[in-house]
Amino acid sequence: MLATLTPDFLLTAFIVCISPGIGVVYTLSVTLGAGFRAGVWATVGCTLATVFHLGVAMAGLAAVLHTSAVLFQAIKFAGVAYLLWMAWAVLQSTGSMAVTATSGGSPAQIVWRGIVLNLLNPKLPLFFVAFLPQFLPAGDTAGLGALITLGAGFTGMTAATFLIYATLGASGRSTIVNSPRLLTAMRRAFAASFAFLGARLAFERA
Repeated sequence: MLATLTPDFLLTAFIVCISPGIGVVYTLSVTLGAGFRAGVWATVGCTLATVFHLGVAMAGLAAVLHTSAVLFQAIKFAGVAYLLWMAWAVLQSTGSMAVTATSGGSPAQIVWRGIVLNLLNPKLPLFFVAFLPQFLPAGDTAGLGALITLGAGFTGMTAATFLIYATLGASGRSTIVNSPRLLTAMRRAFAASFAFLGARLAFERA
């Protein structure tokens, strides 16, 4: 089934993963706050959430989510509320969401926050249902096996892309955390990003 991971699929998956979103903003903010190791833990959390959503999609639950407006709206607005809380916490520089030279929280906290942020995005399982079947081999008789291969490939691409962001964030961290002006600007930028993502999610439709 490795043949399922075509160059077209890998390129498309990379473009999807590298596009700024909740996971990217979170990974960068944690990396700038606490360094590369914290960014790795953020990557783990975001990737675990991706695995869960892939499982949901492959189990067919995304179809149920798509047809249940109440369930979709409940998950969506829980995600909006959490994103707005993240924006407020970053802006106020409080708790483990403070973007400072020693922020970030414990590995368990970082992983858990990454999981929650991505679990509360109801569009992800719907995206996988629409995205993955496009790359299934024509006339494939073992669809589940090919789907699992595609899912594993996308998960690996997700982890690799977030690690790239963590590496980039860590490379410029010392300059940013040692400059109060840059640190304030980055804090405001991350807060605005979380607020924007929350607003965008609020207007998403199933």
